[in-house]
Amino acid sequence: MSFDLPELDQKKTKEAVESALEKYRIFRYLAFEEREVSITASSEERFHGPTNATTDQTSQAAIYNADQQEYRRKYCERLERSVNRLAPKEKLLIEKRYLESDAEYKTDIQVYTFDFQPPISQVTYGKIRWKAFYKLALILNITVTK
Repeated sequence: MSFDLPELDQKKTKEAVESALEKYRIFRYLAFEEREVSITASSEERFHGPTNATTDQTSQAAIYNADQQEYRRKYCERLERSVNRLAPKEKLLIEKRYLESDAEYKTDIQVYTFDFQPPISQVTYGKIRWKAFYKLALILNITVTK
């Protein structure tokens, strides 16, 4: 019995994982703007026939607010659990380069020079990053195969 790992398209898989990590940063560090209900009457005339449907703006806004916050919380928890399952060097790389609030302003050079002790080479950094991306893509089910 043999188990073959899928051969992934490196460029597209990297884009998918980086997109997931950016979504995490947005959900984690940007405040959620709740929807509010308009309570003032509209002054424009509306012509439409009976639809036998009623709308409840308040409940729709409340449901959206609750569901969206829960979705964001679960997404962040899932990604954090996935990163915690990585090897120590891979975990350090992903956390320092992609998960911190100022990650958009950090470069790869800063990470492999200052965050790794002792510093590692660019080639080693690339290998560790690809292994981490490969594992995260499999865990999060966002793989892009060739």
